[in-house]
Amino acid sequence: MTSTSPADFGRVDSDGTVYVRTAEGERSVGQIPDVPAAEALAFYTRRFEALELEVSLLERRIASGALSPDEARGSISTVRNNVTGANAVGDLEALLARLEALAPVLAQANEARKAERARQAEETKATKEAMVAEAEKLAQGNDWRGGVNRFRSLLDEWKALPRIDRATDDALWHRFSAARTTYTRRRKAQFAEQAERRDEARRIKEQIIAEARTLADSTEWGPTSGAFRDLMARWKAAGAAPREVDDALWAEFRGLQDQFFNARQATLSEQDAEFRANLEAKEALLAQAEAEVVPVQDLAASRAAFRSFLDAYNTHGKVPRESIRGLDNRVRALETAIRNAEDAEWKRTDPEARSRAEETVAMLSNEIDKLTEKIVKAEARGDNRAADKARDSIATYQTWLDQARETLADFSR
Repeated sequence: MTSTSPADFGRVDSDGTVYVRTAEGERSVGQIPDVPAAEALAFYTRRFEALELEVSLLERRIASGALSPDEARGSISTVRNNVTGANAVGDLEALLARLEALAPVLAQANEARKAERARQAEETKATKEAMVAEAEKLAQGNDWRGGVNRFRSLLDEWKALPRIDRATDDALWHRFSAARTTYTRRRKAQFAEQAERRDEARRIKEQIIAEARTLADSTEWGPTSGAFRDLMARWKAAGAAPREVDDALWAEFRGLQDQFFNARQATLSEQDAEFRANLEAKEALLAQAEAEVVPVQDLAASRAAFRSFLDAYNTHGKVPRESIRGLDNRVRALETAIRNAEDAEWKRTDPEARSRAEETVAMLSNEIDKLTEKIVKAEARGDNRAADKARDSIATYQTWLDQARETLADFSR
């Protein structure tokens, strides 16, 4: 706001005509008749103050960078036209001078704006180059789920960025677009391959289910259990079928498995109860037989008791697998005890064996007699060496003779 008096720049004639003083002289700005001169002058002074405020606002907007250079030049031109020849009273030349003084400020602001645009362009270029590098890396990767979302985000970010010089911007966009296209094609090819594998897995699993249906009612527990294990291995190796059918296929296959294995378990549970009852009966019979058969004192009685035991023992069926060996060992022990007793009895009553034992005793006794005669003759002629040798031989024959006599004695018991 000016601090000068309105009278310094204007006056009022007696007819109410108001004049403004300029460097070129006075000029009329209007006429307000029948009012005091001060009031008429104040009216046109307020017009000047409005122009002065307009200039001040323009100065502040240009200084703050709120206006672009073209907008600022247009505003200066408009305000200059408003001040030049304005019907107002005040220092109009000073306002025009202030408008002229905005030219270097505007030039400086224009340079700063260019520098800022250049800096922003470099930042935008660096950002787009980083986005292109990331896009090209994504295009060669296999992140099919996260990658497509990241490309979508990158595209939105790209659209939000300002353009830079056309050649650079077009080149970067071409690389970004090419990377996105490469990724999309690879992703589609991967999904097509996955879809083909899943369809093949579906066909394999449907075939497995068809085979499982033929096995579900089988009572061949061992072979069928193995067959189901093979089917499960094939199922796992087949991989995943399409998501919308995979769970249903598995539920059907699992149901067929459960049908077979539940039936097998029910049957095996019944067998286990039967086998345990058989085991208890066989163990009781064995305990009784072991008390009656061994030790074998009366071979005929023990043999009869063992036959009776076997007849009763074999009327009972299978026992739990882990008990078979122990039972068999106990039965074999009874058989062995009787067989050994039979062998001993046969050996004791065999006439040929007795005759051989008698002949052996007689032969050894005869040899000892011969050696005794040799000793007598050797001593008679003074051949002590021959006599000692004969005595050593007699000692050996005597040992054999004692053993032979013990064997012969067994036939007399």
